[in-house]
Amino acid sequence: MIKVGVTGSNGFIGWHLCRTLELNTNKFELIEFKRDWFNEKANLDSFVSKCDIIVHLAGLNRHSEESTIYDTNVGLAEKLIESFKRTGFKGQFMFSSSIQEERNNTFGNSKKVARELFANWADQSNATFQGLIIPNVFGAFGVPFYNSVISTFCHQLVNGKTPNIETDATLNLIYINELVKKIIDLFNAETNVNNFIVHTDTYKVSEILELIIKFKNKYFEDGQIPSFNNHFEINLFNTFRSYLDLNTHFPIKYKNNIDERGNFVEIIRLETGGQISFSTTKKEVTRGNHFHTRKIERFSVIKGKALIQLRKIGTTKEFNYYLSGEEPAYVDMPIWYTHNIKNVGEEELYTIFWINEFYDANDSDTYFEKV
Repeated sequence: MIKVGVTGSNGFIGWHLCRTLELNTNKFELIEFKRDWFNEKANLDSFVSKCDIIVHLAGLNRHSEESTIYDTNVGLAEKLIESFKRTGFKGQFMFSSSIQEERNNTFGNSKKVARELFANWADQSNATFQGLIIPNVFGAFGVPFYNSVISTFCHQLVNGKTPNIETDATLNLIYINELVKKIIDLFNAETNVNNFIVHTDTYKVSEILELIIKFKNKYFEDGQIPSFNNHFEINLFNTFRSYLDLNTHFPIKYKNNIDERGNFVEIIRLETGGQISFSTTKKEVTRGNHFHTRKIERFSVIKGKALIQLRKIGTTKEFNYYLSGEEPAYVDMPIWYTHNIKNVGEEELYTIFWINEFYDANDSDTYFEKV
């Protein structure tokens, strides 16, 4: 069992890394870290002593006072190095830097100096160190106006605001799931190197905004699943979906066409493929209690009464949606939200499920956890 500690575990990259490590409890044990411990030598030393691998993600990206950014990022590095010396840490240490190193700004300079401090410590103490030079990262739950322009655009469009492009730059991008995989793949690397994390996609800011506007028009406003030309567009769509307000967005009622023959309900309009399934659920029976990290899924109740529940992994807040076949409706499952559906009526529950990819038992992207 490899004991892994992550500083900045509540940040964008840290949250995704920790949740992914928790999916592999047979291989990794996640060691708790609290930011206050940077100022508490005993707790910091205890944390360091427990870890086989430490991934240092904590830092400051933006602040009204630029000197605060520099002092914070370099100061955190110095405190960690002091702890390494006090504890005689001999494990593997990984530090997240940025392509901003090349741009001679305060944030980039602070990351470069911190990385060089860690590299010097590793050389002097014969420790294992990887400095990760990371390109622009995007993905679900990024903080608007802080983590990326993609986070900002998604937040603005969902909230009825008009994004503004200040500079139509060309961005080298990596999706958060792909970055986390690259970090984990470097665990137990034996050489001290600076790892330039290779970006996976390159787009202009205007091209990205055009895609997100398409998602807003087709999905947010019309409930339609748009077409995807590549994995980047699927990843961008899942990122966009993570900004929906689950308190108000679902459930969405279908248009129920009723005449003397009965009723007709259009379940989903697709520009993409996938798999459609149908189920009946007996009274008081619950299905699901699992989550996905990449799949797009829709639950449509067409007969009976159902309770659909969602909970974001790592949180306690539950979202409860009551649906009835008398007013057919659907709920889409966000990534990283465990979900279930329960028959809460007196008759059998009829549900149609759509998911955007065929089921593959060897790569199901299905992780079980009760809501």
